[in-house]
Amino acid sequence: MIPLRDNVPSRRVPVVNVGLIVLNVAVFLFQSVAMGPDSLYEFARSWGLVPARFWQVGDLHSWMTVFTSMFLHGGWWHLISNMLALYIFGDNIEDRVGHLRYLLFYLVGGVAAAGAHLVAYAESPIPTVGASGAIAGVLGAYLVLYPRARVLTLIPIFYFIRLIEIPAVIYLGFWFISQLFNGLLALAAADVFQSGGGVAWWAHIGGFVFGAAVIRLIASRAAPHVVGRRHPWQDEWR
Repeated sequence: MIPLRDNVPSRRVPVVNVGLIVLNVAVFLFQSVAMGPDSLYEFARSWGLVPARFWQVGDLHSWMTVFTSMFLHGGWWHLISNMLALYIFGDNIEDRVGHLRYLLFYLVGGVAAAGAHLVAYAESPIPTVGASGAIAGVLGAYLVLYPRARVLTLIPIFYFIRLIEIPAVIYLGFWFISQLFNGLLALAAADVFQSGGGVAWWAHIGGFVFGAAVIRLIASRAAPHVVGRRHPWQDEWR
């Protein structure tokens, strides 16, 4: 299932959310244009989150990779899928908590996601990269604040493509359950994961739980804007 848009407009320009997307894209373009395959792998090993190195060394550089790994991606689809989810769901969270608190929420959510991954795969020598842990925190927050929103979703069925509006509580609930199911399977095959890499399921789980747990503590109590199909700030960008 590929989300395309939601039906909850923002009341302010999501400058932080847009800035995060631009920064992620800029870093990926730097990776792709300025580095060859060998250099790219070494760059990922140096600035990605490597659990075994983190626990064994624990120096300042290891701690920095908790943050730098959030802005690295392993390929175009990895980048596009993450940025699409951030674009669709992040503006509403920024709208409810404000610009600065949203930035802090996003970064701390990424730290929580990294912590879950570090605990689940403490001995893994594989570098972990991607914004998906922090974005999972945004998804958890969205589920709590906007469970009745609807998400226009592209669903490929064999040779056909269907566009279906799915309630956010179903879309995000299914997403989380799928992460939990795969995370438990990955733990059962921990030796394979830690030697060969794979999806950081527990980073997604940790980020999502963090976002769902803390968002009520920092979000405004104002009701969301009237549900519609366009953002009121879009005309300002044209």
